[in-house]
Amino acid sequence: MPAASFVDRVVLHVAAGHGGNGVASVRREKFKPLGGPDGGNGGRGGSVIVRVDPQATTLLDYHHHPHQTAGNGKPGAGDERNGADGDDLVLPVPAGTVVKDASGDVVVDLVAPGQEHAIARGGRGGLGNKALASPRRKAPGFALLGEPGEAFDVVLELKSLADVALIGFPSAGKSSLVSVLSAARPRIADYPFTTLVPNLGVVTAGDTRFTIADVPGLIPGAHLGRGLGLEFLRHVERCSVLAHVIDCATLEPGRDPLTDLEVIEEELAAYVPDADLGGRPLSERTRVVILNKADIPEARELAEMVRPDLEAQGYEVHIVSAVAHLGLTELSYALGRLVTAARDEVAEIVPPRIVLRPKAVDDTGFVVRREEAPDGPAYRVVGERPTRWVRQTDFTNDEAVGYLADRLARLGVEEALVKAGAIAGDTVLIGAADDAVVFDWEPTLVSGAELLGQRGSDLRLDSSERATRGEKREAARDRYAARQATQADLDAERRAGHWATARDDDD
Repeated sequence: MPAASFVDRVVLHVAAGHGGNGVASVRREKFKPLGGPDGGNGGRGGSVIVRVDPQATTLLDYHHHPHQTAGNGKPGAGDERNGADGDDLVLPVPAGTVVKDASGDVVVDLVAPGQEHAIARGGRGGLGNKALASPRRKAPGFALLGEPGEAFDVVLELKSLADVALIGFPSAGKSSLVSVLSAARPRIADYPFTTLVPNLGVVTAGDTRFTIADVPGLIPGAHLGRGLGLEFLRHVERCSVLAHVIDCATLEPGRDPLTDLEVIEEELAAYVPDADLGGRPLSERTRVVILNKADIPEARELAEMVRPDLEAQGYEVHIVSAVAHLGLTELSYALGRLVTAARDEVAEIVPPRIVLRPKAVDDTGFVVRREEAPDGPAYRVVGERPTRWVRQTDFTNDEAVGYLADRLARLGVEEALVKAGAIAGDTVLIGAADDAVVFDWEPTLVSGAELLGQRGSDLRLDSSERATRGEKREAARDRYAARQATQADLDAERRAGHWATARDDDD
């Protein structure tokens, strides 16, 4: 595969669809004067989903089109018609793709065909006034807005899924070995860094089938990004067996099999694999040494000479020639044996236990934080429900604002603000720092009806005290005196000419 058509790391700007707005509508039909509210709900916004596709081999499409947006939900309509949901956006990715957030934390590791994950969820649709109707609010004149969809940046990294990785200096013969051990046909040439992208091949050794990866060449300082460094090391993190391919026929000064092996081992030890994927350090993987180009007499002699030293270090050594097909059968069976042993070492996958964590009965779902601002203290309300309610409120509709105030009061936001020290006129923010709604807090006023208690109750009935006969007479005399004083004031104003009555006109 040409390097121009292979991309293994991209930054995606994903945006899920917004939820559709609810609608405020009243049923108007002949002979039905009290049709009532019939506004429908808005549709759900579409989500952005990544899914493993066996036919996908690269992330090239997302390199050219980094902005991916799902469909928005449709608004509701009258006659109780709900809006259509937005279309989900499915992004096919190769197996072995790792999704990370902007801070570098792993969101999901996609390895199985068909595995999928929603990386950005669509917003909820707003409720219409039909859904908001209740015995206390029979005909709401407002509806809720749709909730915005999630939008952020994610990083997609492709890490090849292979059992054996061929590692070594450039032009060591790694691509040639892949071409003769499997049906893969990587690009082969007589100059360094011919291989710019990983090449995967399937090898059959008896009853064992395994995949082998030919990855770009390694030079000193690769763990720091020199040469194709990180592009190489990223693709060997998942491999259980690392095969050192050493060129025994090189003519470069300062190069010999033992030195080449030492340099590569230092790079493997210095590279830190992704801990979030549970990968072991590369220096702890099973390793085997392949002395290549044994068809050249001088190279064969050098291989035979260094073989005892390598075996003394604990390496399994194979002398092969990719051109002359020497020692390839023994090498394939040896790699199959090591892969089988590595697979057996993997502990049996235990399905995770499902732990239910019910919410505490006293959990309000929000917190109030006091912040110091240049113009005085400010109070920030942080919580999922208050933030969602604010986003769904149409602040151009007074009734909708009142509905929001009622919901926040029932949730206990006002009580929490009072406990935090807020007073009338203080600045209150609801939501995150980058997307908060700011307003001056005014405590809810209590009218006379609320003083009587809840609907169906009367606080006056809770009193067990009864006025005496004398107290009732005294109260009656006070009321009579108040009426006489009011009548005297009205007569004085009439005589002064402030206002006239029909009796004055008759006079």
